[in-house]
Amino acid sequence: MDGADVLLPMVEAEAVLGDKAYDAQERVIEALTNRGIEVVIPPKKNRKELRNYDEILYKARHLIENLFAKLKEYRAIAT
Repeated sequence: MDGADVLLPMVEAEAVLGDKAYDAQERVIEALTNRGIEVVIPPKKNRKELRNYDEILYKARHLIENLFAKLKEYRAIAT
């Protein structure tokens, strides 16, 4: 048991945003939806049954990633 299996039970949120790498039905999606957490992860293209996700909320994920990229970029200046 490692990775998502350890961390997901500790998640307390209304929604979880992730990229396509986390499109695992049993390990990630079902574990979160069973707890009432909205899953905002786009389905992989090779998925047999595509599922819906909040595309607008997923686009906000890009802004968060940009923030962390800027923080990493300016870390050398700050330290």
